[in-house]
Amino acid sequence: MPATTSTYRQPWLPTTRKEIERLGWDYIDIIFFTGDAYIDHPSMGAAVLGRVLEAKGYRVAIVPQPNWRDDLRDFRKLGRPRLFFSVSAGAMDSMVNHYTAARRRRSDDAYTPDGRAGARPDYPTIVYSQALRQLWPDVPIVIGGIEASLRRLSHYDYWQDCLRPSILLDAPADLLVFGMGERPMTAIADRLAAGEPIGALTDIPQTALLRPLGEMPASPESDTHIVINSYEDCLADPTKQASNFKHIEIESNRFVGREIWQATAGHAVKTNRTYPPPTTAELDSYYDLPYTRLPHPRYRGHRIPAYEMIRHSITMHRGCFGGCAFCTISAHQGKHISSRSKESIVAEAKRITLMDDFKGYISDLGGPSANMYRMAGRDTAICAKCVRPSCLHPAPCANLVNDHRPLLEVYHAVDSIAAVKKSVIGSGVRYDLAMHRCGDAAIDEANRRYIEELIRFHVSGRLKVAPEHTADAVLMCMRKPSFKLFHEFKQIFDRINERYALRQQLIPYFISSHPGCTEADMAELAAETKQLHFHLEQVQDFTPTPMTVATEIYYSGVHPYTLRRLFTAKTKEEKLAQRKYFFWYLRENRDDIVHSLHRLHRPDLIDKLYPDRGRERHPYRRH
Repeated sequence: MPATTSTYRQPWLPTTRKEIERLGWDYIDIIFFTGDAYIDHPSMGAAVLGRVLEAKGYRVAIVPQPNWRDDLRDFRKLGRPRLFFSVSAGAMDSMVNHYTAARRRRSDDAYTPDGRAGARPDYPTIVYSQALRQLWPDVPIVIGGIEASLRRLSHYDYWQDCLRPSILLDAPADLLVFGMGERPMTAIADRLAAGEPIGALTDIPQTALLRPLGEMPASPESDTHIVINSYEDCLADPTKQASNFKHIEIESNRFVGREIWQATAGHAVKTNRTYPPPTTAELDSYYDLPYTRLPHPRYRGHRIPAYEMIRHSITMHRGCFGGCAFCTISAHQGKHISSRSKESIVAEAKRITLMDDFKGYISDLGGPSANMYRMAGRDTAICAKCVRPSCLHPAPCANLVNDHRPLLEVYHAVDSIAAVKKSVIGSGVRYDLAMHRCGDAAIDEANRRYIEELIRFHVSGRLKVAPEHTADAVLMCMRKPSFKLFHEFKQIFDRINERYALRQQLIPYFISSHPGCTEADMAELAAETKQLHFHLEQVQDFTPTPMTVATEIYYSGVHPYTLRRLFTAKTKEEKLAQRKYFFWYLRENRDDIVHSLHRLHRPDLIDKLYPDRGRERHPYRRH
């Protein structure tokens, strides 16, 4: 059973031996090791899981960013936990955190005091687990977080440029928690506290573990399980890895997914079924816990960049049904939306207004996609059987109720708090979701009103949206709507700004080198965005990350759902050739772009980008 907590209680979970002694504890149940600084905020995974377990009566401590280069004293300093060690790389995959799309080492780390780089290793999940296993060979180790979650089965690693097996083959952990961890972590703690050995915990939903190969089901598929291609078969034939991904994505997006089994290096990797999406009451219980919303006092005098972005923000829901091909949100949080109650959100907003540094502005009322709050299917029985990866692509599902009225009610309730001057929507907004006319006059009118109120009252000078590309063929691969819809949204944005004398900017995000994108597609993107008078700022080169459709295409060369081949820019030269079109307006790019457009036989685009020199002679042109 959980321990009875001490009568003395400090605001933060303890991080040192002195803090533990102050609490009067003679043991710790669970010790978290995380690659991030410890920020006691409901946007940070270690803080949320620590608070959830604390609320269940467990004694929890956190060791943030342990030093792995010395004699491993940080891994010894709190001693042996009564139940288990928990290990997470942090809020981001460490390799995305450490490297650019060009595989260049970043010079900063937003989750570290003063943005200092080098406070965590590459692949902390592996490094921390190996250190703990070396020091405490008989103590259970549970790994989780985004890095472990998306590497639970065979996956392409862009930074090593190879197919890797499940991270369980490299990290000596007993269990891997995938997805959002509150329920599986609580189940693990409860069963270990009840006296079960870690080896008996083979059936907890949303956990993965290694099992003897002989336990793998003989039948390839049933109502409860599916056996996917082995790691070795995927190494030999990348098409089999792509084929695997289709099944992994489908099971991740179900209300309750099936077990997935994969043979790997003489073992069977078993990933158990998923939990159903959490209820509103469950989600409220996670976010209503007594977070200080502050970095631990050990960081006093230091600035943590990630905290600056989240300090006055509120998460209203989890999950995303957009299904974008390059995004990992649905793979980790699921497709189905779980929303907090309006009362819980307003209560959190009131707590924020009491913070010493609050100046009247809520920095975000959002979620993975800010305007999916409380959205679901009209007939949930259809949703329970549905295996579509996206409710919006290639067209909005007829069963989807895209009613923005509950969201407007939350906005109004938060804005009615006396100390709140303005609430900003900092998360991404799916304008296609808000613009879709469902045929219900009341909902269509509410959605029109939502767009107007969003632009009038909830933009802090700049509204960021993500059309991602302009070419329909690329957008189809991305699972994004046609760029024509962005044109329509921009017209609405400009009209509302003019009507209310607002001087706001619309900032679009775009991606180069995405699978399916050619250099000619990028040239057309440059010409079309120039016509819209954009000098692009929010741009990125596609970075393959584990467990996305786009990454599987990048690795295998085929689309997982059709197994048809797709072009993907892979070499440094191919990627730079695409990226330069974002910056067509820079003088140093002009000659190179003109040369390239002649090579592509697209003088029409030269005329659009550089009308003053579009018809000059060039060796690639036919005269």
